[in-house]
Amino acid sequence: MAEVKQKKPMHKGLKWSLIVVGILVVVMIIALLVVNAYINRSLPKTEGEVEVSQFVEESERFSGLTEDVDVTRDDDGVPHISAENDEDLFFAQGYVTAQDRLFQMEMSRRQASGELSEVVGDMALNQDKYFRTLGLRRAAEKSISEYDDETMQALEAYAAGVNAYIDQADEENRMPIEFTLMGLDEVSDWTPLDSLTIGKFMAYDLGGHWERQAFNYHLINNFPEDEAYELFPSYPEEALTNISDEEYVDVTASLSKAPTPPEFNGSNNWAVSGDKTESGEPLLADDPHLGLATPSIWYQVQLDSPNYQTSGVIFAGVPGIILGQNKDIAWGVTNVGPDVQQLYLEKRHEENPHQFLYDDEWYEADVINETIEVDGEESIDYEVVETKHGPVISEFTNPVEAEENQTVMSIDWTALEATKELSAVLQMNRASNWDEFETALEDFHAPAQNFVFASTDGTIAYKANGRIPIYDHPDQALLPMEGWNPDHDLTETIPFDELPTLVNPEKGFVGTANNKIISDEYPYHISHVWAQPYRYTRIHEFLDERDQLTKEDMKTLQMDTMNLRAREFVPMFTELLSDGDWSETESDALDTLADWNFQDNRELAGPLIFDRLFANIEAVLFEEAFSEDLMSMFKGSGQTIDELIRHSYEGESVNWIEKKGGLQTVVREAFEQAMENIESDYGSDVSDWQWGNYHQVYFEHPLSGTAFLDVFFNEQEPKPVDGSPVTVMAASHNENGIVDHGASWRFVTDMAEPLQGDHIVGPGQAGHYRSEWYDNQIYDWVEGQYHTTNMEGFAGETFQLLAE
Repeated sequence: MAEVKQKKPMHKGLKWSLIVVGILVVVMIIALLVVNAYINRSLPKTEGEVEVSQFVEESERFSGLTEDVDVTRDDDGVPHISAENDEDLFFAQGYVTAQDRLFQMEMSRRQASGELSEVVGDMALNQDKYFRTLGLRRAAEKSISEYDDETMQALEAYAAGVNAYIDQADEENRMPIEFTLMGLDEVSDWTPLDSLTIGKFMAYDLGGHWERQAFNYHLINNFPEDEAYELFPSYPEEALTNISDEEYVDVTASLSKAPTPPEFNGSNNWAVSGDKTESGEPLLADDPHLGLATPSIWYQVQLDSPNYQTSGVIFAGVPGIILGQNKDIAWGVTNVGPDVQQLYLEKRHEENPHQFLYDDEWYEADVINETIEVDGEESIDYEVVETKHGPVISEFTNPVEAEENQTVMSIDWTALEATKELSAVLQMNRASNWDEFETALEDFHAPAQNFVFASTDGTIAYKANGRIPIYDHPDQALLPMEGWNPDHDLTETIPFDELPTLVNPEKGFVGTANNKIISDEYPYHISHVWAQPYRYTRIHEFLDERDQLTKEDMKTLQMDTMNLRAREFVPMFTELLSDGDWSETESDALDTLADWNFQDNRELAGPLIFDRLFANIEAVLFEEAFSEDLMSMFKGSGQTIDELIRHSYEGESVNWIEKKGGLQTVVREAFEQAMENIESDYGSDVSDWQWGNYHQVYFEHPLSGTAFLDVFFNEQEPKPVDGSPVTVMAASHNENGIVDHGASWRFVTDMAEPLQGDHIVGPGQAGHYRSEWYDNQIYDWVEGQYHTTNMEGFAGETFQLLAE
């Protein structure tokens, strides 16, 4: 009989350890379920009914929801809001936008107001100081008094809708998880001032030229005149060296630390006459180029009430539709990029730092005392000084310590004045023809934009619109001017009726891509720095040589990857590099470059070689001369480099190139550095190199850089993508190859079907990472796959906001 072995009793300590582990596992599972349930609670309600009356706070112009409002989210997450009156419409827009984008709205108003440090600590302190100094919120306060009752009613209704959602979410413990992660226990009420401040921030993001003025000022005070002038966007007619007679203002001390928008926050837009289309009606296309992030800077929505039937996009936090269409018209914009920011040198009194010289007399500047709250630290008392021309910005990092400086710089900027862009937006939403639309533009002052327009009556039109100062001479806009001289005050702007305008041109289309929009005969100065002409030239080529155009053609053009910069410069470079003693890899790379079809497609090696070559040309020319901070102020550097290369290739003597050994030496050194970098990253086999290995789009969430949160907020890895900064399919990348700037919204419509438009909003419509519409358009953005939004006959999930 076999011996039966008895099991040994489990060691008591091990037994209890297993029990404890089991309990911990159960606790963790329960905790995860609780956290999951909490996170999911904050998903927007998309079906059923919502009683909001108890959460509505009455204001001077909004006393509460008077009728039920239907909100239908279509298959792409776009809310279609149908209301019986305008006030209820804007209340619902505020409520629904807060459902989808409340955290983004909170961060946006804090960024624009200089209040980020309160939640993120001193890492945002310099940024807050800059925006407190610039005074976007103060400018918004000035603007409120200019608005009519109708616009204020829309603002107050919208704010009431946002606040109703905040109060409801707070009571029901349904606030977005980002607020908990950021330690934001309370959310202040939304106000009309918040909406207008966000509008002012977009003016900041889209416009000005003070950085280039400061860079030119640095050049003329630190380099020989001939070298300095070579890097100016245009050669001044008269010597400007007398600017250095005053005490020099060191732009590297503070100004170079200012947060500045990406170079050429621009766009493409065009409208095509029915004479050139298959439908016989106009086509319109628009794709604004801004920062690419999660969530999108744009919020797509459709508004329907007795006075509004409009569809398009708006910044989260602002009522109305800023870009899009209604049943009669469609419109889109690009950035004009005019000289609307002027730096002034200001003479400060030796004994009183708040007094400045003007017209041979000393005057007392306005002093604004601010308190900046900083998370985890004591609050900071901060002083802003405003001269006759505007705030002193040359010492924003340490204004008190810098008071001993006898010369400082202030900034005069049209957006810091009272403006009424939202009135213009609401009028545009209701316009039915070009005359009404152009009349609405009279209230759109900042930022200055190139508007293109199309309507069902067959009209296409273009207008460069905005408040643009009149300079006595264009050279004045190249450098800071003397603030003590009243002759330098910019007191007039280009009359509205004399702004560049074109209606129904004979060529059959209008379009812009931040290019130079005026001829030499135009009587006013607009800008010294325009975007390189490559995008517009390609748009013009495409539209000019084709007829019977369709919406699909417009989409094809928006995704076009032809690199005209490469088409011009590759032959030059291959000639200059033709007789070198190159390695096998370098020779293969040169052959690849020479055979390239100039398409910036992600599977090709040509775009990678060309991009890295040009980047290293810039480094060879300027790395020793300028710090990284200074280079960030060299706006339009690409345009300048192009011109230096052209002149040198044509045999002219170019100082910046000659002192580096001549053009061939510069290009060869840059090529060698580019090859070394590419080989290090991707190996020596050129057939393995691809643009998409380096050039990849990533819509980063603001919390993704914190610990492990990218796992939640950015589940998708960077994706290889076509295009470049100079192609119509705009896709600009940072030094790591990450595409973080480009077509933030793509839109195409045919006026034969004015109640529908085709859109892409990357990465998606929603701000909640558990939403099906959070990042569902990333692939669409990469591949150019549009969704159609219908203004009538749409279907989807519907919920009602109940008046009672």
